[in-house]
Amino acid sequence: MPVIRIATAEVHEMHGSRFTPLVRPAAGSAELCIWRLEVSPGTEGVAHKVLREEAFVLLDGALTLTIDGEAAALTPGDAAVAPAGSTIRLDNSADRPAVVMVTAPVGFSGELADGTRISPPWVN
Repeated sequence: MPVIRIATAEVHEMHGSRFTPLVRPAAGSAELCIWRLEVSPGTEGVAHKVLREEAFVLLDGALTLTIDGEAAALTPGDAAVAPAGSTIRLDNSADRPAVVMVTAPVGFSGELADGTRISPPWVN
């Protein structure tokens, strides 16, 4: 049984956030990706289009998730789903990190406002 230990998982940093992959093809998953996302305090997220569905569960802290222009404040335990093709942004205006568990299907990618396509390393 493959067990992924967060203490030894690689960490990726992008746009003021830390991404720690847990479940992904490199760890033996054929269909699912799950990663821990830590959004630094005072971070204004970068809006981007998600090309596949993405789900979020806030574990700690406070976060504002904007999906297609509709913003919602999340508190620990809250969950949200961003539909494929939607534009999202994650903001943390608090003075401490926000910790989020995120899941998406294998093959997940995104697109920045300028059209740059991103295939994040934490989902491969």
